[in-house]
Amino acid sequence: MSAEENQGGFREILLDARDGVAMITLNRPERLNAYTPTMGRELHEAFAACDADDAVRAIVVTGAGRGFCAGADLARGGGSFDRTAEADYERGGAPADRPWQKPRRAVAAWDVRKPIIAAINGAAVGVGATLPMQWDIRIAAESARIGFVFVRRGVVPEALSTWTLPRLVGMARAAELLLTGRILSAREALEWGLVSRVVPDAEFVPTARALAAEIARETAPVSVAITKWMLWHMQTELDLGQADDLDARAFWWTGTQPDAREGVRAFLERREPRWSMRPSAEMPDFLPPPGRRR
Repeated sequence: MSAEENQGGFREILLDARDGVAMITLNRPERLNAYTPTMGRELHEAFAACDADDAVRAIVVTGAGRGFCAGADLARGGGSFDRTAEADYERGGAPADRPWQKPRRAVAAWDVRKPIIAAINGAAVGVGATLPMQWDIRIAAESARIGFVFVRRGVVPEALSTWTLPRLVGMARAAELLLTGRILSAREALEWGLVSRVVPDAEFVPTARALAAEIARETAPVSVAITKWMLWHMQTELDLGQADDLDARAFWWTGTQPDAREGVRAFLERREPRWSMRPSAEMPDFLPPPGRRR
């Protein structure tokens, strides 16, 4: 896909894919990229497009302007979180007796076969904090302020944050963050384990792009896709024997494939590898298809 094609079809995000890296930019800078149903739908559409495109090897998500995402757009005042009254909310055929059911998405972030990297600056609160916890790597600018402020707005944490956050930072710290709604500085977020590094504001997007480019340049795409799936799947695998069996099966399978032979030859010949396998077509059959993974 070309950059012009990617950018042309969206209203509230930008998508620019080149050199193996897709840059997705939340693009409502006049509202600090406050989240809307349209933005959510477009973000998932962009993830699905990147997942299907073998030319895309890694994804970076950032926000235009002074902040990453200031949470849900509160322009509707007290009814901002009332989805039963939200005409623009796409229910996706939710049953009448389950009005809380979210729209069905073509592909969830953890099912995307490419690493998703968040490049966070300025405000990242509410959904602007919870969504990046569903992604794979988070890099913060010095200006970043991250907060799960839901209980301060009269609602509960969403976007799976009561599942993801304890796994990232531990139960005690997750409870403190979610039950107080406190906002952390970038350095505090690094200390608590929410992000993997903090860089100066002028460097946070180039740093995230460089990391994505390293993945695109140095790694085998199918190996990365399987490794990402295993990282997420192993969070729910309670049986040590089952985990060991899956680990061994995945290593055995990759070792029999063309990319393993190419990776070794390239290393011995001191040249860049020429990967031939594609995540869209050559994933192992013991991995469930997108949409049915856990």
